[in-house]
Amino acid sequence: MSEGLAAALTACGPVVDPEAADRARERLAGEASGAGWLEVLDTAWPVLAPAFAASPYLFGLARRWPDRLRTTLEEPSAFRLAAILAATDALAGGADDLRAPLRRLKGELHLLTALADLGGVWNLDQVTDALSRFADASVAAALRAVAHDQRERGKLVSSADDLRGPVPGLFGLAMGKHGAFELNYSSDIDISLFWEPEALIPALAEGVEPQRFVDRLAQSLAVLMQERTGDGYVFRVDLRLRPDPSSTPPVVAAPTALAYYESVGQNWERAAFIKARPVLGDPGAGADFLKALRPFIWRRSLDYPAILDIQSIKRQIHVHKTGDGLEAAGANLKLGRGGIREIEFFAQTQQLILGGRDPGLRAPRTVDALAALRDAGHVAVDACAELTDAYVALRRLEHRVQMLDDEQTHSLPEDPAARRRVAALAGVADLSGFDAGVEALLVGVNRRYGELFEGEEELSSPYGSLVFTGVDNDPETLKTLDRMGFSDPVMVAETIRGWHHGRIPATRTARGRELFTRLAPRLLTALADTGAADAAFRRFAVFFSGLSGGVQVQALFLAQPKLFDLVVGVMAFAPRLARTLGRYPAALDSMLDARFARSIEEDTGVVAQMGADTAAAPDFEIAMNVVRRVHREQMFRIGVQTLTGRVGPEEAGRAYTTLADACLSALASAAMAETVRQGGALPGGAVAVVALGKAGSREMTATSDLDLMTVYDAPGDAVSDRKDWAPGVFYSRFTQRLIAALSAHTAEGGLYEVDMRLRPGASKGPVSLRLSAVEDYYATEADTWEFMALTRARVVWADDEAFGARVTAALDTILRRPRPDISFAADARRMRDRMERQRPAQGHWDVKLAPGGQVDAEFVAQVRQLRQARAGEPLTVSTLEALSEDPELAEAWRLQQALSQILGAAFDDRPDPDQEPEGFRERLAKAAGFPDYGALKAGLARARAAARAAFEAALPPAGDGD
Repeated sequence: MSEGLAAALTACGPVVDPEAADRARERLAGEASGAGWLEVLDTAWPVLAPAFAASPYLFGLARRWPDRLRTTLEEPSAFRLAAILAATDALAGGADDLRAPLRRLKGELHLLTALADLGGVWNLDQVTDALSRFADASVAAALRAVAHDQRERGKLVSSADDLRGPVPGLFGLAMGKHGAFELNYSSDIDISLFWEPEALIPALAEGVEPQRFVDRLAQSLAVLMQERTGDGYVFRVDLRLRPDPSSTPPVVAAPTALAYYESVGQNWERAAFIKARPVLGDPGAGADFLKALRPFIWRRSLDYPAILDIQSIKRQIHVHKTGDGLEAAGANLKLGRGGIREIEFFAQTQQLILGGRDPGLRAPRTVDALAALRDAGHVAVDACAELTDAYVALRRLEHRVQMLDDEQTHSLPEDPAARRRVAALAGVADLSGFDAGVEALLVGVNRRYGELFEGEEELSSPYGSLVFTGVDNDPETLKTLDRMGFSDPVMVAETIRGWHHGRIPATRTARGRELFTRLAPRLLTALADTGAADAAFRRFAVFFSGLSGGVQVQALFLAQPKLFDLVVGVMAFAPRLARTLGRYPAALDSMLDARFARSIEEDTGVVAQMGADTAAAPDFEIAMNVVRRVHREQMFRIGVQTLTGRVGPEEAGRAYTTLADACLSALASAAMAETVRQGGALPGGAVAVVALGKAGSREMTATSDLDLMTVYDAPGDAVSDRKDWAPGVFYSRFTQRLIAALSAHTAEGGLYEVDMRLRPGASKGPVSLRLSAVEDYYATEADTWEFMALTRARVVWADDEAFGARVTAALDTILRRPRPDISFAADARRMRDRMERQRPAQGHWDVKLAPGGQVDAEFVAQVRQLRQARAGEPLTVSTLEALSEDPELAEAWRLQQALSQILGAAFDDRPDPDQEPEGFRERLAKAAGFPDYGALKAGLARARAAARAAFEAALPPAGDGD
């Protein structure tokens, strides 16, 4: 009796519920058999009482198997452990044969370990060693059992006594705490399974597909270990510590795994292999695999970026150097600030940096690693001592938390009553004293951990930790992402982790991954700061995934944070521009050009260069693509400057129109050359392209189409010198090619929608008109709305300068021709009334058609121009200039043009700012000259009301006004 466990136990702490302890003793006293049982129970009761009162799980084990409890108490702990391990090793048969005995042995091991731990018989090393050795024995027994079942089914033909293990070529590595003999009380076990084709395939029956076989075998092994029955479970098995687990099978072929680690293996995976050891299956194959991995784990030569990338493992944790905010209630002893992970990272990062040249630093166990670093002079003696003591204390607390209910948790309960139970198992009666001790422990670790950051770039975020190592989502990181405003933190974390794994071209190289490690926290913080984190992340993901290589772009973003913030803002608030970057990442190159930031009203030479490059293009299609590339970059540039408020709506309108004019001119020349190439030249002919609508008035937005008509003249008997095309045919072919050049989508995208419906006789006439026909039409057939449209007509391109001047003069003459019997105001008002009936405004933000919107102002402006033309006064294509006598209409038009420019730059379709993120709404308000979004909506309503009143006065329903 004196050598038994009961005699060696020492009191572990207070009894939190004496009545519960008394009831437990009564039940146990009557449930075990044999003489001397009560004496054994009384001897052990100083430990059993607080343990069973605090832990329903431990008492449940004792009640289920009282005789095993007695055996556990009567025999020395070392002897009892050896017996459990021997019994596990002796298990034979298939999975059904092992399911119950494995679970009973696990329960017995748990009871023994808890009592030896709580009673002070075993120290931390002995506790974790016992748990790890049983994990070894049980998983080896499970593999034997599932292999036995496969032999019974005729799929595995190797002998059960094969020295290469139950399944030749199949081996498993114990990873993490299991590999280092540091398992915690309710830990799962991380097993990485691999197979060697040369050894496995001959061991299988003919026709058995090896990958499918090993995957099913792994699944059967995991089920046998972790399936819950009336006897509990053995261990939860985690097979995800394998190469890129989201895209690889449960068991990876060893050659494939080695290729992965050599090409895209990450530093946290190197850290995981510090603790790895063969634990089951083919021992020789496992040892050979780890030997082959040694150069990956322990690199002798490291450049500065590689060292920084290793250090990033610890720098991703947000450190509060004051220790503020650390509370015992709910504290995560493993992953939280000041927790076990910080001590492990403290050691492992230095091991990875220094261990390649110093094998003495390669200790798998955390405490041993700290000691080795201390002895080598890399860690101060006092730091080593403090972290070692803290590691032991935290691990012991972790075990007591898990002893309550055998849950895989690492957090102290938030509920004081539950936390008092943990305190009792830790030997502390006073909860406030227990909490204070825990908080002092966490603060001390966090302070030591923070010392490693001095002088280094932090890779966390002001919002909190951003850790993307391992295969599990870090709970603190998920909380950080939630605080940042992401609605699906798990999706974001998994996407970032996938990028770290090199699943996109931007991070496929080691340098790309090193840069992304530094960029990721800046990216997430910038996305959060926009107030539209979800939309911005989604659009950035499209852009980032589309990069053919990521080193240059990521280096640029890190070197130029203002540029990076600008790109992120585009992603958040401008899906139209974000789509440009997503579809054509090369558009980012334009932002590197010094001309990108220059005023859009300044001639940067880009337009002239586009014309020269188009003229030099060897064929029509290449010319189209040249124009599209420049157009895309310049549209992006104008859009960015518009959204950021660098330019106002009028400047933006001129810039968009200047770009459209340049594209049209370049492609008109190319279309003419193509027409001549196909049909021959037309002697004596000339053609001009006339812009109408907002293109004519130089008031385009990012979404404007091109309202065009082409006007020509040629001798009546002229024909082309190759195909005898008459002028009408020749210039119709030219116009059709021009429309195609402007509107067709190529590999470089599109340019503009082209609308030819404002030309004379659009519904039934030819696509290109002789100048004399245009003059006759307006003299005899045109309606008032056609004259109104003509007030914004402007010659953009002509293949003969003199002819262009003729067309301009002809258009002026048409406008000025007397029409005494026509009431412009009455006709315009009838048109506007009909439009309101047939095409009502689509909501509050329809700046064009809303009452008091831009159409009201434009109708008045155009009527004003027709009156001035009749009076022989100067004319203008500008809406604002035409409204010089109508300040209410001018102000409303200017405000709504500003909104149109911002919304057009940001969106392809008709947006509703009420549904957009707050950040965008505030930006929209400031761009329109208002302090906030509410003021913008109120100001818009006032401006429209005033404009509508002015419209009613200018174009009254009943009078003709002329």
